[in-house]
Amino acid sequence: MTQSHAEVNSVPLLDVSRSNTPLREEILEALAAVYDSGRFLHGPEVSALEQHVSELCNVQHAVGCASGSDALLLALMANGIGPGDEVILPSFTFFATASCVSRVGAKIVFADIDPATYNISPAAIESLITPRTRAVIPVHLFGQSAKMDEISKIAGRHDIQVIEDAAQAIGAAYHGRPVGSWGQIGCISFYPTKNLGGFGDGGMLTTQSETVADKLRLFAAHGMQPRYHHREIGINSRLDTFQAAALLVKIQHLAKYTADRQANAARYFELFAEHGLSEPRDGGAVQLPYQDPAAFHVWNQFSLRVSEGRRDDLRKYLTDRKIGSEIYYPIPLHQQACFRELGYTAGSLPQTEQAAREILHLPIYPELTEAEQVLVVETIAKYYREAYQRSAA
Repeated sequence: MTQSHAEVNSVPLLDVSRSNTPLREEILEALAAVYDSGRFLHGPEVSALEQHVSELCNVQHAVGCASGSDALLLALMANGIGPGDEVILPSFTFFATASCVSRVGAKIVFADIDPATYNISPAAIESLITPRTRAVIPVHLFGQSAKMDEISKIAGRHDIQVIEDAAQAIGAAYHGRPVGSWGQIGCISFYPTKNLGGFGDGGMLTTQSETVADKLRLFAAHGMQPRYHHREIGINSRLDTFQAAALLVKIQHLAKYTADRQANAARYFELFAEHGLSEPRDGGAVQLPYQDPAAFHVWNQFSLRVSEGRRDDLRKYLTDRKIGSEIYYPIPLHQQACFRELGYTAGSLPQTEQAAREILHLPIYPELTEAEQVLVVETIAKYYREAYQRSAA
């Protein structure tokens, strides 16, 4: 039943139960089958999910692992990246993109972003390459692919590996080519809030190379092959069969989830335009997300730019009226205490730092209703009307 505007008085930032509840019986049936089989690890559901993901990403191989964070770590381990090596990555991303580099003992080199897409800047990548650079990790942030054609050319000229952080972007593409297929390795997360969310942690790696896939499987299994023979020092990172079974049910609906997210994004654009909020004006109205025409955007997040000084005030206004919002990410990684020894100072990455001060994210999940979106945008419009009235008084 469609909600009327009058019936809606709050909007959660996230509501994973809305997608999971309709599939409850089907998922429980799948979990029961695993329970009865006793194959809680390495069950056939894991292989089946790997096959689905490899087809979705148009690659030859997909390798399940315990999380998106582990996927990034395993990608570095499989490339033998360690002390003395450098890895270029954005500072405007989740912590896992950088922590994996520290864990293998390599040096993190933070690059600034494209201020329109928030993705890593190809020009910044090229300016930071040294003889010690072994890899670059572009992040397809908020569901929109980085400029993979340019990044791939740069990496090819300098003979460095591209490891795609596609944690937020399963199903996305650039120039029609799926993310996860551009680089040597793609890294996917099945964290519950992702576009294909599981029921706990889970991850997947994608690659065209059988040799690389074998290395990833080896490092994910304690470096053990055959049993009790350890050729490498690996980690224990498995996608358990229960998670795979549940994800096999949900992946059948991923195309619809994506279409619904895209429809919700389009509706936001229409609503903001109707309220005259989509163009900057005095006092600083919101700036809507930029859509790269070459990108197939899957909208893990819907990001607004709000002028400095208003972002936190607007968020409080929304919170007070039970409208969910979030800031991804309030503190760039190069300004985190644990990376202080890298020597970055205020102003080191100006586009990243400005984005962190201005960005605000609205609900965008597939099951978000039109009435809820209307309330979100009307509340933002009301905030600006009141702000303009105060400034004019």
